[in-house]
Order: sequence, then C-alpha cells, then structure tokens
Amino acid sequence: MEFFRIKKDIPFMKHALIFNAISFITFALAVFFLFTRGLHLSVEFTGGTVMEVAYSQPAELAKVRETVSALGYPEVQVQNFGTARDVMIRLPVQKGVTSAQQSEQVLSALKAADPEVTLRRTEFVGPQVGEELVHGGLMALAMVVVGIVIYLAFRFEWKFGIAAIIANLHDVVIILGFFAFFQWEFSLAVLAAVLAVLGYSVNESVVIFDRIREAFRKYRKMTTHEVIDHAITSTMSRTIITHASTEAMVLSMFFFGGPSLHYFALALTIGIVFGIYSSVFVAAAIAMWLGVKREDLVKPTKKEGDPNDPQAGATV
Repeated sequence: MEFFRIKKDIPFMKHALIFNAISFITFALAVFFLFTRGLHLSVEFTGGTVMEVAYSQPAELAKVRETVSALGYPEVQVQNFGTARDVMIRLPVQKGVTSAQQSEQVLSALKAADPEVTLRRTEFVGPQVGEELVHGGLMALAMVVVGIVIYLAFRFEWKFGIAAIIANLHDVVIILGFFAFFQWEFSLAVLAAVLAVLGYSVNESVVIFDRIREAFRKYRKMTTHEVIDHAITSTMSRTIITHASTEAMVLSMFFFGGPSLHYFALALTIGIVFGIYSSVFVAAAIAMWLGVKREDLVKPTKKEGDPNDPQAGATV
C-alpha cells in the first residue's frame, strides 16, 4: 500500500558522507557520555530493597509513588502485583542505610498517609542478581548481533550483514547514550526495548536491501549509488506508513502507560527515530563504502552465442 509515490529518485547517496559524519559524531558523543556519566541502573541491576505492602482498598499508585519519592527516592518503582490492593515497591541502595532502615522509613511514611497499610514482605536483592541479569542481557545482545549478521550474509551478501549490524549497534549505543546523559533509569524493561529496537531496525534494513537487489536486477545501466537512491526513494511511502503507525502506538504507551512503561516507551521512541535514519541512510551508505556491486547479488550466466560477455546472460 502506498499513500504517494515519488517519481524522481532523491540523491541520498550524494550526501552519504554527511550522513555518516552525523552518525559518527552522535555515536562518539553517546560513547563519551556512557564512559563519563555511566548508566543509572535500576534495582534489578544494582540490588536494593523490595517491599510488598497491602491496602484495605485499591491502592492509588501515583499517591504511593509521591509519598515514597518525598523520602529521597525520585525514581522509585511502584507497581501492583496480584490484586489492586497489593503494591510492590523497589528501593535503590542508599549509602549508610540498611535495608531494614529503608523499609521502616518507607512504611512509616505510608502509614502516615493511610494507617491501614500493612507490610507483607521485605527483602534485600543482592548485587549478585544484578550481575546475573547484566550477563544474561549481554549474552542476549551478542546472540542477536551474531544472528543478524549470519541471516543477512546468507540472504544477501556479507557486506550487507556488516553494514546492517554497524547501523543497528549505532542505534543501541545512541539509546544508551541518551540514558547516560539524562541519567534516566535503566531497567530490564529498557533492556527489552533496546533488544526490540535491534529487531525493528534490521527489518527496515532488510526491506531496503531487498529493493537494492531488485533494482540491480532490473536496472543494469544504473550505478551503485543510483540503485541505492532508487531503492530508498521507492520505499519512502512504506517507511512513513510503517513508522508513523508504530510510533503512534509507542507514544500512546508513553503518555498513557504510566510510570512503569515510561522509560520503555521512551527507549523505543529514540530507537525508532534513529532506526529509521540508520536503516535508510547509514546501512545503505556503509554497504556502498564497502564496495557492494551488481555482481555480489546478481550472478551472471553466459549465453551460448556470446561467451566473452559476462553480463550477456545476467538475470533481469
């Protein structure tokens, strides 16, 4: 389905050097902030106190979160579990304060707001759990990266696989750079969003690469950069429709999903925006710099009457 069709190809690759320079600067800034500021890791990664409290009536999570935040926990995790009356509170580690002192302080504040609240359970989640989660997350990321490279190398050509994974890792690092610069909380939900962005971006790359292969087969007189320009231009309508509908869903989570989905949706939003940029411009440009050509995707065959012309029997 197309809402519109651009008849004249847009010369994207004419400005490929500019696109790659912007990507490199953005990537370098993200790496700089990651090393200098670091990620603000959530309780799942750093360890902390987990409290479960029960209310006599359905709990107002916003009010509970406001009460706990007033104690010096600006990004505390508050969510229902089981029923609307049961609330789980995750508190980060504070220097010089024990887990028992934290839970007692929070429970006192909650009782001041609602005397009927009761403590069901409190426990300390040690940093060992955080180490296991970090290891698992990195292993998942590594497996995704290897899988993407192998898939694209078999489906297209190894140059496309390298180009796509560079572009997609560029998206991941930029998301992490945003979280490091603004010190937004990095939780398991955000990690899930980062992995989702990898899959989302590679899907766009596959569409572009498919169009490049089709254009190489169809337009034998076009140069490589002209083929890439045509492939990107011909997918503009699809790109706008797909990403606009996806972003509408993500923004609905961002605005109406509550604090528990806030950073998840934010990571997806950043990933979608930069995913469009990297898949459409960066991945294709890197493939061009790597020297992708018609012979990489369209294997020539010789006709009987012209054995000296390697392009005579090329598939069109």
